Amino acid sequence: MWGAALAGVGAIVLAVTPDAVPASPRHRDAGQAAAAAPAVETYTETIPGTTVSFDMVPVPGGTFTMGSPATEKFHADDEGPQVAVKVTPFWMGKLEVTWAEYDLYAFAKRTTPTPGATPTGADAVSRPTPPYADESWGFGKDKQPALGMTWHAAAEYCRWLSAKTGKTYRLATEAEWEYAARARTTTPWSSGAMPETLADVAWSAANSGGKPHHGGQKTPNAFGLFDLHGNVAEWVIDQHEPKRYTRLAALPSPVVSPVSVPGPARYPHVTRGGGFEDEPAMLRSAARRASDPEWSRRDPQLPQSIWWHTDAIFVGFRLVRPVEETPALEDFQSKITRQSPDYGQ
Repeated sequence: MWGAALAGVGAIVLAVTPDAVPASPRHRDAGQAAAAAPAVETYTETIPGTTVSFDMVPVPGGTFTMGSPATEKFHADDEGPQVAVKVTPFWMGKLEVTWAEYDLYAFAKRTTPTPGATPTGADAVSRPTPPYADESWGFGKDKQPALGMTWHAAAEYCRWLSAKTGKTYRLATEAEWEYAARARTTTPWSSGAMPETLADVAWSAANSGGKPHHGGQKTPNAFGLFDLHGNVAEWVIDQHEPKRYTRLAALPSPVVSPVSVPGPARYPHVTRGGGFEDEPAMLRSAARRASDPEWSRRDPQLPQSIWWHTDAIFVGFRLVRPVEETPALEDFQSKITRQSPDYGQ
């Protein structure tokens, strides 16, 4: 599964490149039909062996303009030039992953295997080590969005959940995330062209009271997705490349299902959407934030935790389930099968 990590110096090293590839018919979830159909219905997934569930919302495929124009207020250099991008259909989590969901992976006891047996499935997926401090940072758990985990930890949760359910769950690509956040809009925020419109759709520095909130309390976007702007910033698959859009712009248009497949480096990966402490600039649909070693500045451990950030309590994540996986991510999933403390934060 794609979220697992590389194994030491001799492991396969993947180049970080913005692949542009069509969807492949080779990959199917156990629950998908032989002939892939568009994701057309919302469904509820109950994590096996528990009563914890979450909703997945269909996002139809389409073509959109990724990035922001140089004339957009708060535009950053790594958001351009704008590129025409085509994404294929997928399901996306209606809400950000909650502590009720994440705790089942991070802190629940494993099933005790038969003595001498090799763990398989979800029991073979590595679990986080104990955090340095209260992982909820006093904000509470249950329906609160899970936060403060590294990219590696979010990816491993997806691998664990996929093994538990028999379906492919992963982080969104940057292209999928921005397409879902825009929901066919071209304004800086899906709510409109002015920052004042964010009050109805987002928890930000202006109205959050300095804390995250239960998902689903604001107005959803046109795809029926909540909190893509604000609340917690969201990890995506891609490694951050400042000049990525320049390279994408050189490819045939529209670029199909691009993804900057991560290599072994811990930093930088991309988060999207901004968080509860952020001003409107970081909540824009096109805004990109690169992870940084400063996100673990106060971690006294040597080496620092690959699971928890001590200085990034604003970051969480959201799930995607593809209707059809792209070859770039299929290859990623098939090659990256082992864990290393040197792999991606």
